[in-house]
Order: sequence, then structure tokens, then C-alpha cells
Amino acid sequence: MRAASGYGEHVAAEFGHGLSGAGFTVVSGAAYGIDGAAHRGALSAGGRTVAFLACGADVDYPAGHGRLLRAIADQGAVISEYPPGTPPRKHRFLVRNRLIAAMGRATVVVEAGARSGAANTANTADLLGRPVLAVPGPITSQNSVGCHAMVRSGQAVLVTRTEEVVELLSPLGVSPAEEVAARSRATDRLHPDARRVHDALRGVGSAGNEELARDCGLPLGRVRAVLVELELGGFAKRTESGWIAITS
Repeated sequence: MRAASGYGEHVAAEFGHGLSGAGFTVVSGAAYGIDGAAHRGALSAGGRTVAFLACGADVDYPAGHGRLLRAIADQGAVISEYPPGTPPRKHRFLVRNRLIAAMGRATVVVEAGARSGAANTANTADLLGRPVLAVPGPITSQNSVGCHAMVRSGQAVLVTRTEEVVELLSPLGVSPAEEVAARSRATDRLHPDARRVHDALRGVGSAGNEELARDCGLPLGRVRAVLVELELGGFAKRTESGWIAITS
């Protein structure tokens, strides 16, 4: 929302900073107001942020955000579906919003009038099955009419803090960093040859050196050396029937 209040810009910056610090990428449109505040919040946290433009990616729009766009490009990405040099046009902003809605894991609406680009993005996100979250504002503020309507209709979930957004987006309250760690394996840190041998062992149950060499496509001498490394690291064990994998 370009005609943002001081309250809205403060909240957007806080959310951008907090979500970036939690491992999320902040996606917005680089416009004045809420967009710019969210991008700056992410940049100040040293996180990634992406701007989708309604003009060519080489066009500084709005003109006053030229430095911001370069900072976003350095720390994230500036993206456009339009060819270089394409000037901004009113209809292109609504078209651009569908990309913001589609690329985000969820859409957080900080401020929205009764009819606004933010509401348009939220509607598109809802149609795509993406979660929509809305920040409440003063009941007398026209800038928050759209947010309150989304919450009242059930289209959006009310959020007041970054932690509430993270909780909604992360399964069982797991943070993005913890989610990645949960998916990782101890063997991810092994040399590629060692991972090949270990994966082959997991597929056969137990095997001898020659069989593993055939399965892995590695020289027999290399397989023997790798098996010793795997055994010392606690990833493999020698048995009477051959080598077996040890999985964590």
C-alpha cells in the first residue's frame, strides 16, 4: 500500500526484519509505503528479499527507490516478466500482484483500503490456496478497512507479531532453520564418494567390497578406503556377511 501510515510502515519493517531473521524470504513490489518498509526491514536483518516489478527490471520505479532496488538486487533479486525498458502502466501492477501472491509461502497484509492492490494480492493468494494473514489497525483508519474485512469474513488470519506469522507458516511450530535441519542427514557432510558407497549399502542391506564397487561405479581400492572411513565415522559396520550401513 503506497499511502501507508507511519504505523503501517513501522509494522511492515518490523515484520520484514523479523521474518527475514527467522529464515524467510520477504517478497514484495518495491513500491513506496508498505512494500519499501518490508524490503528495508529484510535488508537490515541481512536476509533475502525479492522485488517483483510492474515494469522492466532495469527501470527504477518508483524513481525514489533506485538505491533500494539495487540493494535488493545485491541481497536478493529484482524480477519482472516484462522486457527491459518496459515502462510502468496502471494495469501492470495488478498483473504483477499475481506473481507476488504465487511466489510467497503466504501473504501478509499490513494495511489495505477497501479497494487496493494489497487486497487484490490477498484475493489472488486466497484463490491459489495460499494462507492470507492480516494485521489489525485502528477501527477509525481507512488504511485498515480491508484488513478488518478480510479477518471478519474469514479470508485472513489475524496476526500482530512476527512470531505469530512464523508459527502459522511452520509445521508444528518448527522454525525454517529447524525445518531444514530436520530434513538434513548426517551423511550430507560426507565426501561424495562416501555418500555413494553408503547409499549403495542402504539399498542392499549387506554387501562385499566387489559388489559395492560394481554398484557405485568406483574402483575397488577406493571403495575399500571409503568403507574404512565410514566405519570410523560410525556410518558402516563390517559383519560376517559383509558390510552394512548404519543410519542415524
